[in-house]
Amino acid sequence: MQDLIEIGPRLVLPVAGGGTFPLRRVFCVGRNYVEHAREMGHSGREAPFFFAKCAEAVTTAGRVVYPPCTADLHHEVELVVAIGAGGHDIAVGAARDHICGYTVGIDLTRRDLQAEAKKLARPWYLAKSWVGAAPMGMLQPASRIGHPRAGRIALSVGGEVRQAGDLAEMIWSVDEIVAELSRFDVLLPGDLIMTGTPAGVAAVVPGDRLLAEIAGVGRHEFEITAAAR
Repeated sequence: MQDLIEIGPRLVLPVAGGGTFPLRRVFCVGRNYVEHAREMGHSGREAPFFFAKCAEAVTTAGRVVYPPCTADLHHEVELVVAIGAGGHDIAVGAARDHICGYTVGIDLTRRDLQAEAKKLARPWYLAKSWVGAAPMGMLQPASRIGHPRAGRIALSVGGEVRQAGDLAEMIWSVDEIVAELSRFDVLLPGDLIMTGTPAGVAAVVPGDRLLAEIAGVGRHEFEITAAAR
């Protein structure tokens, strides 16, 4: 049976060493580093909560267009987990069996839209998800780099470090995140999980050049550009 419309090639993330990782869903964890939780007005080991971005948010391009309908776009550097084997109600100790790789990603956020949504008790979706809202580097297979649980995570803008932390500072570990999320829904091959950001989130503007890095995982550099008129 012929499709009613054509939507173009499937969405994929390139894999270091060759090949691609087909994208399905993008889950995100909120406030998962102590200092970031504090700068957002929270503290302690609160239960993890999740939100989502569309798969079309993922981009490996060297340029990302400043999105419309915001005057306060923020950067959030994160370790991204790629699910290679699906499962439901996964045990913490078995989480690594379901992870096939990692990359560095940036959760771009329309902070003004998010603040308004919070105030009105409305969903955050449009504050977090649009085409290009999740710049990422190439996926590094776990078979090559192992399962990083410690190491520097940082983001700089124009050469100035704004965010710097360590993966070991996560409130909820990667394995706990995978297990907790799988309680609520079946994780599927092709899913990505963005695991939270350290303190130092701040605004960016067109012309800014961002460099995101995670020790042992990789780096991704891109420029924020103004929308074409």
